[in-house]
Amino acid sequence: MGKDASAVAQPFRKSTAREYFESIVIAVILALFIRTFVVQAFKIPTGSMEENLLIGDHLLVNKFVFGPSATAVERGVLPVGTLKRRDVVVFKYPEEPDRDFIKRVIGLPGETVELRTKKVYINGAPLDEPYVHFLQQPRSANSEFNEVTSFDVRERYGPVTVPPNQYFVMGDNRDNSQDSRYWGFLPRELVKGKALVIYWSYEAGREDYQEEGAGATIKGLVSVFAHFFTRTRWDRMLHQIH
Repeated sequence: MGKDASAVAQPFRKSTAREYFESIVIAVILALFIRTFVVQAFKIPTGSMEENLLIGDHLLVNKFVFGPSATAVERGVLPVGTLKRRDVVVFKYPEEPDRDFIKRVIGLPGETVELRTKKVYINGAPLDEPYVHFLQQPRSANSEFNEVTSFDVRERYGPVTVPPNQYFVMGDNRDNSQDSRYWGFLPRELVKGKALVIYWSYEAGREDYQEEGAGATIKGLVSVFAHFFTRTRWDRMLHQIH
């Protein structure tokens, strides 16, 4: 009888190592899911979106609404929103899909886009753009120095009609932006998400983001460690992007 009592099965207990391993696996899966479908960090390496987004701004990008869905199941489960004019979006650069760009949606599918003396016209009507920034102010349309035959796409462009399922995007810094005026329309499937909020902003120059490799990474970390409090733009923290 005592032998039978000692044979009673003891409750199963996982080893500490196994519990740690399972926790790490679950955390990694959740992190990958969030990064793939929900939100992703992005930093501004150039001045193409000044003065709204500055070099050194670190953003959170909402991929849950605009992120591409590869399968019918994803499209059925995940909400896929409609891109609207003035949305600031992160996307794969069409000519180099390994690079991410950030621009503002200007022209929608089926619309006619034109630039006249740096002013955007949609279907012949001027577009109100309070966010736009110029390094050189536009010349008057009646100026004697304004050549109608100018080939500078910063001054004149189009008219062009945006194809179905594609978009015309531009940087807010119109005189310093590589956008649809230079490489064409943005296919919808290359859009990764909508810029949501600035979670941190660190004062830096473009050259700080042009260097690559382990040495550049270490140099950047040392700079942040040494100047975190003095170079952090505290007034831009948690700034919502419009």
